[in-house]
Order: sequence, then C-alpha cells, then structure tokens
Amino acid sequence: MTNTESDLIRRWLNGWSVARSLPEAEPVKSAADGDGLRSDCNQLSREVEVFALRADEEPESVARLADIVAASGKSTWLTVPTLHPGAVEALVTAAGLVMLQRSEWLMTTDLTEHPQHAPTAPYEREIRTEGPVTVVTLRTPSGEDAAHGTIAVVGTDAIADRILTDPAHRRRGLGSVMMSALAEAAVAQGARTGLLIASEEGQRLYSSLGWRREADVLIARGPVVPADR
Repeated sequence: MTNTESDLIRRWLNGWSVARSLPEAEPVKSAADGDGLRSDCNQLSREVEVFALRADEEPESVARLADIVAASGKSTWLTVPTLHPGAVEALVTAAGLVMLQRSEWLMTTDLTEHPQHAPTAPYEREIRTEGPVTVVTLRTPSGEDAAHGTIAVVGTDAIADRILTDPAHRRRGLGSVMMSALAEAAVAQGARTGLLIASEEGQRLYSSLGWRREADVLIARGPVVPADR
C-alpha cells in the first residue's frame, strides 16, 4: 500500500466519535472536497480536531488543512495518518503548527482471531455495554480501578479507545487482559475488524496481540489562542 486509505480513516473516526459520544464528524469548511473532516471535541485545549483524509494521495491537502487550523480562532488539533511522516511534518510546521505527537500508529486486526487472556487474581473484570459502546474495567479487591478501556462497534468495525493501566498496576499483563475482553465483547456484537490509534507506549502491546500497523499518525495543534478570544 502506497497511500493510507481514506476509507480506513473514516471508519476509525466514525467509531472514535461513537466511543467518545461526540457528534458525527463533518467536512472541513473552506477546504477542498474530501480533504478532511472536523470533530467538535469541546475540551479547553482541544475544542476542535481536524482529521486529514488524503495526506498521501494529495500532499497539498495537508497544507490546506494546516493553513485552516493555523487561522482558527479556536484551540484546534490536526491529526494526519500517513505513510510519509517526514513530508507531512514539513508541511505542518511550515504552516506554523506545533507538533504534539510524531510516533502514534493507526492499527487494525482481525478480532475473530484475537488472543484471549483471562484476568488473574486478585483482579476482577467488570464489563458494561450500553448500545454500541462497551467499557471494561479491571478492579482490585478493594474496588480500585487498575485498568480500563472502551470499544465502540459500528457495523463490522470495532474501535478501541482510551486503553489505560494505572502506573501502580503495570507489567502484570493487564493490558492483554483488557484487549481480550474488549475484543470478545465486540465480536459478540458482530464486529470483525478492530481499529485503534496506538500511543508509543501501547504499540508493543498491540503488536504482540496481532494488531498490524497501517500508518503513522502525526498530531499537531494550531497557535495558542489568546484567553480573551
């Protein structure tokens, strides 16, 4: 594959929006048709996030989106999945954006073949499903949250999000237990393909469980917005 497929990015974004209870992403105004989508995140330092759809197919689309983000009056992030991170970073920084992440990965897997890992003592597993979203929590006997994660099912896709193990409980295999539980819950709802964006810390775990790297993901933000805006 020489380009990151825009359909794959759209599928991940659809599920990510569901997982976080965000409105459906919309086309970026003032950009060329198909350049990217925007999501209202409504966070203080991340009011809006723009997602590039065809960075590899048409590099100038990244430059157009970066200019829009740089001129935004809101705190805005630009997320770019790409197979050519060096070229993308050059375009983004030329527009005046500040790099936040250079080494995240867009990853996929066949959930029906996901390895299974049962929780070991003293941890207990709690699974809550509301509509398309499942939240898995691993707790200690005292009720403390040791790890948690979310997965959202959209059609036959399942998008994993916010996978976190408390620092005091790391290196005990809880990440594998968490991903196993999320995969099992998603397959039970009809999902077959797993998608996620992996932080640098999570990449080794996901790779060991059979997840495949599809693209690098670069994240930048626009100039700091003055507080009086």
